Amino acid sequence: MNTKINEYILPMEISGPYGMTVGSDGAIWFTENTGNRIGRISTEGEITEYTVPTPDAGLSIIANGTDGHLWFTEYKANKIGKMTMEGKITEYDIPTADAGAYGIALGADGAMWFTELTGNKIGRITAHGEFSEYHLPTHGSFPSMIISGPDEALWFTENQGNRIGKITLSGDITEFSIPTSASGPVGICSGSDNALWFVEIIGNKIGRMTTSGEFVEYPLPTANAKPHAIISGIDGELWFTEWGGNKIGRITLGGEIIEYQIPTLGSEPHGLVLGPDGAIWFAEEANKIGQLVY
Repeated sequence: MNTKINEYILPMEISGPYGMTVGSDGAIWFTENTGNRIGRISTEGEITEYTVPTPDAGLSIIANGTDGHLWFTEYKANKIGKMTMEGKITEYDIPTADAGAYGIALGADGAMWFTELTGNKIGRITAHGEFSEYHLPTHGSFPSMIISGPDEALWFTENQGNRIGKITLSGDITEFSIPTSASGPVGICSGSDNALWFVEIIGNKIGRMTTSGEFVEYPLPTANAKPHAIISGIDGELWFTEWGGNKIGRITLGGEIIEYQIPTLGSEPHGLVLGPDGAIWFAEEANKIGQLVY
């Protein structure tokens, strides 16, 4: 496979790009954790930025909603943000104090579902800003990333609970223990094989779990790679970022792993997304947006 990595420097210094998604306009949108902005980059590399009203909000994950708006979590401000394609931002206060909102995803019910790292809950917010919250069975589980699974339930990682969690649209929760102890799961996605794929930042592995709870784990070639986010690609393969390894990884459904070195040293890649151009776009803490063309 012939690959090429392009990098685009952000206009403002110390932006800290983090979470990524594709908007309804076909552009790549991202959070700027340090810069406190929502950024937009076209597939040609043109960048626009929008400042979030609440200062130092701790912008984390961003996702596209059914209404064509973007939704994002504000970890420090304890809010969920909504943004139109024109840049209008609305913020909603989470009922639980110090919830630590982090992951967010669109559910099959048309609502946005999110994780509360420190609140130890899964939250739900409607398009009109109405909240529901569900306590997790395991204390201190630190729910992190969340996605809509192949069964219409929401699936999430429990970073400190060392589990993969499932919550139905009616709020029923099931938890599955990961074979590797203290694996530190973070990113999770639904694969083309209808299984859940996730990263183990401490276990240094890529995990696969069926919806019935059967696990397989694949060790990474690079030691202390610190895999962070994971997405499904065009041909059924999975792509992930290596925060510690400074690489973008690719794993087939059969478990074969290839890693690609990012040109900028110490770039600390976090979020990534499959772009409408078929490329893998990723956020670099080193104040850049990367594009892997393959």
